[in-house]
Amino acid sequence: MNSRLRLIPRIALFSALIYVLSWGTSYLPNVNLVFFIAFIAGAFWGLVPGILVGAIGMGLWTTFHPFGPAMPPIMIAQVIGTAFSGAIGAIFSKNKWYELTGRTLISALVAVSAVCTVLFYLPVNFVDAWIFRPFWPRFIGGMVWSLISLGSNAIIFPVLFRPVWQMYNRERLV
Repeated sequence: MNSRLRLIPRIALFSALIYVLSWGTSYLPNVNLVFFIAFIAGAFWGLVPGILVGAIGMGLWTTFHPFGPAMPPIMIAQVIGTAFSGAIGAIFSKNKWYELTGRTLISALVAVSAVCTVLFYLPVNFVDAWIFRPFWPRFIGGMVWSLISLGSNAIIFPVLFRPVWQMYNRERLV
């Protein structure tokens, strides 16, 4: 099967993973695998598939959220913010940082997880603060609240990256 044609079900599967795994972590505020899944899609298949996985997966999640859909401006900010994680994954892969080992790899993954988290929460908190006002207290409060996600992603990325990367490399050989 053509490798480009294989991307369609993979993008759909990873987008669905974002949606389903977000349900599983919906009662843990700001702890989720969304950033990692979009990041790994970008690292596996490149810029456009990574962005699509992040955008489609977050679009599904924010539209069909168990506590109700987000307002359209916030929804757009969430979709854009998650798409950044796919782009960061593509940049990560292109620079071959995945070939790092040990503490260097862990440090790189923690740094990348921080970038993905900040690139999500900056636009989301900006739009949220712009809509609900007063701007600065709301924006600063949102960024403080995002520290939970920053900490959880600093754990999720290093723990899951190597096993997922090894599974992907095994699957590529088939």
